[in-house]
Amino acid sequence: MYLRLPLPELVLEALKRRPVLILSPSTAVAVSRRRYRLSLRDWGGLRRQLSRATESTRVDASRLQGRVPATATATGGASGASETIRTDPDRRRLLWRRLERQRRGGIVVNPELDTGLEGWEAYGNTKIELRELAGNKFIAAHARNQPCGSISQKLSLQRQMHYSFSAWIQVSEGNESVAAVFKTATGFKHAGAVVAESKCWSMLKGGFTSDSTGPAELYFEIRKSNVRIQAVDKQNNPLSNATISIQQKRPGFPIGCAMNKNILTNPAYQNWFTSRFRVTTFEDEMKWYSTERSPGHEDYSSADALLSFAQRHNIAVRGHNVVWDDPKYQPGWLYSLSRTDLSKAIIQRVKSLMSRYKGQLIAWDVVNENLHFSFFESRLGNQASGDIYRLAQTVDSSVPLFLNEYNTIEDSRDGAAAPAKYLQKLRQIQGLARNARLGIGLESHFDTPNLPYMRAAIDTLAAIRLPIWLTEVDVQSGPNQARYLEQILMEAHSHPKVDGIVIWAAWRPYGCYRMCLTDNDFRNLATGNVVDNLLRQWRSEALFGSTDSEGFFEASLFHGDYEVNITHSSSSSVTFQITV
Repeated sequence: MYLRLPLPELVLEALKRRPVLILSPSTAVAVSRRRYRLSLRDWGGLRRQLSRATESTRVDASRLQGRVPATATATGGASGASETIRTDPDRRRLLWRRLERQRRGGIVVNPELDTGLEGWEAYGNTKIELRELAGNKFIAAHARNQPCGSISQKLSLQRQMHYSFSAWIQVSEGNESVAAVFKTATGFKHAGAVVAESKCWSMLKGGFTSDSTGPAELYFEIRKSNVRIQAVDKQNNPLSNATISIQQKRPGFPIGCAMNKNILTNPAYQNWFTSRFRVTTFEDEMKWYSTERSPGHEDYSSADALLSFAQRHNIAVRGHNVVWDDPKYQPGWLYSLSRTDLSKAIIQRVKSLMSRYKGQLIAWDVVNENLHFSFFESRLGNQASGDIYRLAQTVDSSVPLFLNEYNTIEDSRDGAAAPAKYLQKLRQIQGLARNARLGIGLESHFDTPNLPYMRAAIDTLAAIRLPIWLTEVDVQSGPNQARYLEQILMEAHSHPKVDGIVIWAAWRPYGCYRMCLTDNDFRNLATGNVVDNLLRQWRSEALFGSTDSEGFFEASLFHGDYEVNITHSSSSSVTFQITV
């Protein structure tokens, strides 16, 4: 994509160029429908199983050494029965068949590229070619001009099959977050992601559950882009040695943290927070029990002060929350109201809060946790949530109105908030509030993360094509807290359908809700180090340099808004904005 900028004394030509995406080696991608599971780390276990199949049998795995393929496998769906192995010879033959099937790539056509590009196609207006280096075949996707520009293959999936996935990935320069995506009739299935680097191979591992039977298309997506800017004079002659600076003004992917009123009087807290985050949610200060402790006596002073602080520091704010369906978290005076008076109180609450902050927020959590709880439904009828969203839409239609729920991606055992139940509730609300702009809020209070389930759940929710945010991310205390937090954040950031993340770690001197990022002197804990490291990886630092002999300057940038300044001795300085 070319951008020509006619300026008074300087003409700039900006070429957004994507790095080459390389898929390899040996077995590029494989997906198997067989009811077994094998990954690289399982190889030793499989070899032990084979060696024990009969006393006289020893397994020779030398023909696979150094070539354990990047593959994917699948376990059977809910109705899939495991196979019964009755004899040692049968078991040995079955295990070998399974291994051979996986080594050959499962349902992927030509996984080891033995027949050239058979089965593989270009995706997203790009070019692909088969290459070979040191005996290793691979496919390179080049001349990319879209984030999804990559190789692809059309596959056929079966409903309720659990597909695991792996592939070796490399990029031509720098490092990029690369995600594998399956495009299906019901939506996009995110199968995993990895930060790929140049000059070495990185393994992308993941999986998903197919919710339909039919065709699908595999492709890869990169969140980061290379931008190539050329400076030329009015006669189109390149300007060499022009000074250029590129500064990110706002990340394309918002990552924030909750805050509370403690920040208003604590300079150390202020400095720590504002140097990191550009989006926030107020922990308690907008909630009904905080703003109206007695009927008719509203006090928005804390919320006003926090909003003013956020605005001064260019921090976007999510409104949280309008009402909460959990009976434990209501203003004390609400419990004794009659049905009529409760309905009036809710109308007053919605109008008062949302009109006060209309135009100053980026989203609203309208009815909090209405899959697990039903305080308002039990008193006003099953349509209560829909009525509240309809009213909210009339008061502030400028931003998305989110459901906000826990355990939808955290815990597969919680049927009350399963993705199917979430979508059912969304459709119910859409039926009552037909023109409402809705959003999917996933609280993300994790114990031990199940990343394949998290990925599959987000895929299911993404089918409805509404904005998705992880709104209250934290992990229970324990020796693996920081590691789990890193896994969750990386999984969310790499998912192409997740639009933003808020970490639930507002600081209090007596301890955070479940997870802190710093100690009381605002020195990072292990969790804070994880966040800082990821923010550095996902944020483009200010770049300074000069154009080459042809007037070009190149940079690899994460998606977002940037300010570019170019100065040359033969002309005046020019500043302009670009969005990557």
